[in-house]
Amino acid sequence: MKTRFFLPLLLAPLALSSSVGPGPASAADANLSKIKLPAGFTISYFARGVKSARELAVGSDGTVYVGTKDDKVYALPDRNKDGRADEVITLATGLNAPNGVAVRNGDLYVAEINRVLRYDNVAARLKQKPKPAVVYGSLPDKEWHGYRYIAFGPDDKLYVPVGAPCNSCPPEAPIFATINRMNPDGSGLETYAYGVRNTVGFDWSPQDKALWFTDNGRDMLGDNLPADELNRAATPGQHFGFPYFFAGDVPDPKLSKGKSMDTYAKPARKLGPHVAALGMKFYTGQQFPAKYRNQILIPEHGSWNRSNKLGYRITLVTLDAAGKQAVGYQIFAEGWLQGQQSWGRPVCLLVLPDGSVLVSDDQNDAVYRISYKG
Repeated sequence: MKTRFFLPLLLAPLALSSSVGPGPASAADANLSKIKLPAGFTISYFARGVKSARELAVGSDGTVYVGTKDDKVYALPDRNKDGRADEVITLATGLNAPNGVAVRNGDLYVAEINRVLRYDNVAARLKQKPKPAVVYGSLPDKEWHGYRYIAFGPDDKLYVPVGAPCNSCPPEAPIFATINRMNPDGSGLETYAYGVRNTVGFDWSPQDKALWFTDNGRDMLGDNLPADELNRAATPGQHFGFPYFFAGDVPDPKLSKGKSMDTYAKPARKLGPHVAALGMKFYTGQQFPAKYRNQILIPEHGSWNRSNKLGYRITLVTLDAAGKQAVGYQIFAEGWLQGQQSWGRPVCLLVLPDGSVLVSDDQNDAVYRISYKG
């Protein structure tokens, strides 16, 4: 069986320019000046001191909520709408890696490794350390691939993935290596997609409402295999190959025996190998130029054991007019990796109502704002 090699180092970057937002000169601003963006775009700090910042969500009043891989959840209000958080509020502490956050009808949902919580009417109680209700308390407690990314879909169901508790292994229980959905009250849990090793980012097409998600490939098959994946799951019940095949055509050396890769859904797009593609978003705002609308932006957290580090950037996947086929993959923002040293690792994106995009960074403990000035 021949395996196709994908070498993303040949990616053609967009025409780039470097710019930073306003603020006092500091080492942090000096680092920010290293970020390269397409001409007309600027990047600035929305908030600093947000330890281990991960998933982002925004309330109807504009308050941004930040999950973490630590034990805290933060709230970042921007009351004067100047593009910077007024303060960093610790909303909750003592949680079990509360990576996932989502807002519905004024309530904040938070996903720990082992359960989903709900903070009711959260905007009115930011500094009160509100007590949450437990929406669903029976998620696996395995830490390996245990960070939960959550979001409400067009069907008003809460989508919750459960990653594989290993590098590559047969699922020890049916819920592992899946994307699941439940009603807002935690009832009706069902599996939507199977064979998903570890997704920490998904979104729905604004054109046809299909679910798209990133998935991280297995380790220990070399620097260039397998590629990370961008997948499209238009219907429930599809199987995306784990643990038998990766990136559509890379067999697991042991577990693929007796299996046919044609049985499983192929990725919509291969991404870079080991780039750790995470919290993707469709760009649905109006601020960026028209060519970005309904296209996919992907933060690539960065490789951890590749001989030459790869990722530590944001890439752009362009789709065809129907929004069903990925036709391009290029760099949108880079500079968090300098040589082989990183000073930041982008995790998750959030499109704000004004059309700018927030980016969380769990290495630099920050949230950035990317805007387009023209």
